[in-house]
Amino acid sequence: MKQIFVVEDDHDIRELITFLLMSQNYQVKGFPNAESFQKTISSEKPDLVLLDVMLPDGNGQDICVRLHQEKITGEIPVVLMSAHVEEVGCKYARDFIRKPFDVEDFLERVERHIAS
Repeated sequence: MKQIFVVEDDHDIRELITFLLMSQNYQVKGFPNAESFQKTISSEKPDLVLLDVMLPDGNGQDICVRLHQEKITGEIPVVLMSAHVEEVGCKYARDFIRKPFDVEDFLERVERHIAS
């Protein structure tokens, strides 16, 4: 079973994404902030990371760059998410999903990136 990490500070959005992904038979771990995500990514390797850009304790774009630069996490696909399109610019992200998102489009993008 493919595993997806969801880094999203908004509890309701994180829960919705988790529900959607679990309904598609993905294993999902949610993180409310950068710190909790960083603690887990050092010991577990997901098949995909969905990463909010604006976190209370970090910037998703910076996290994306660090993931790409590390040997053990460099190949993990990262999809950035934000309601603020003008603030996104990480060249290492595989995709960008604007919030609010269309559920079908969201699931199709996840499938595309987790399969690659």
